[in-house]
Amino acid sequence: MSIRVHDRPDVQQFLRTLSGLEQPGGDPRVKQIVHRLMSDLFKAIDELDITPDEYWAGIAWFNAIGAAGQAGLISPGLGLDHFLDLRMDAKDAELGIHGDTPRTIEGPLYVAGAPVEHGFARLDDGRDTDGHPLIMHGTVYGADGKPVPGATVEVWHCDTRGFYSHFDPTGEQAPFNMRRTIIADDLGRYRFRSIVPKGYGVPPGSPTEQLLSALGRHGQRPAHIHFFVGDDAHRKLTTQINIAGDPLVDDDFAYATREGLVPDIIEHPDANGAEADGITGAHAEIRFDFHLTALVEGEDNQRVERQRAAA
Repeated sequence: MSIRVHDRPDVQQFLRTLSGLEQPGGDPRVKQIVHRLMSDLFKAIDELDITPDEYWAGIAWFNAIGAAGQAGLISPGLGLDHFLDLRMDAKDAELGIHGDTPRTIEGPLYVAGAPVEHGFARLDDGRDTDGHPLIMHGTVYGADGKPVPGATVEVWHCDTRGFYSHFDPTGEQAPFNMRRTIIADDLGRYRFRSIVPKGYGVPPGSPTEQLLSALGRHGQRPAHIHFFVGDDAHRKLTTQINIAGDPLVDDDFAYATREGLVPDIIEHPDANGAEADGITGAHAEIRFDFHLTALVEGEDNQRVERQRAAA
């Protein structure tokens, strides 16, 4: 059909009315955003000839995504989280800021309040007997290229089943399993022992999977480890590394893989000097340094305020 009503004066006035643009109260920024989004939606309905059946199917899907608590899951799946990162990259480029460690998406599974350790931490509690021991270590460097003593390294990842503590549907993991906050030592070094995580997928049959399937896409992620890194003199870095060799490194449904965030994984057939970390045999090692960027006019212009889980 060629029926178009979006540009009619009465529809344009209706958009202003429903967005509260002519009302004295409310939040001007919310009004601006709602007006733009609703205008774009009305236009899409017009141009794509979206039927009432299709529209209400979409409403049912939104209800399902909310009931499942998966808005934070479909957001990276539709590329929104990555797009926000690209915009932040562009803002940095405009300011002449170059970060040697790329940012990438946070994901929806961070939990505030992880136990704090100094220099070294063991993340896993040893109960995941399928786990391959991992030692990861490196140095946090500042904008001047020097180590940052006392930098904060928050780290979290899933188990070999793809489940995160506090979100584990089986309830098997203890609170803060595979989650720690590490305070770098006097030389800016951090080190932790854990297990090599596995990749995972969105919940089968979930509204997230239903939409991805309709798009002809999968909902799988490669194995990865999340980080928040920073200190008072630098901007907070949100990033994650992928486990090299995972077949999905370049096919992540959440679009989090970025060049420079896939360090080599070194396999050791024995303890190889890691006895002090409690390692007695074969294990994997990852060496990875973080490079922070300076505050902008004394402010952290890349810190993101969003609703996060806390325990």
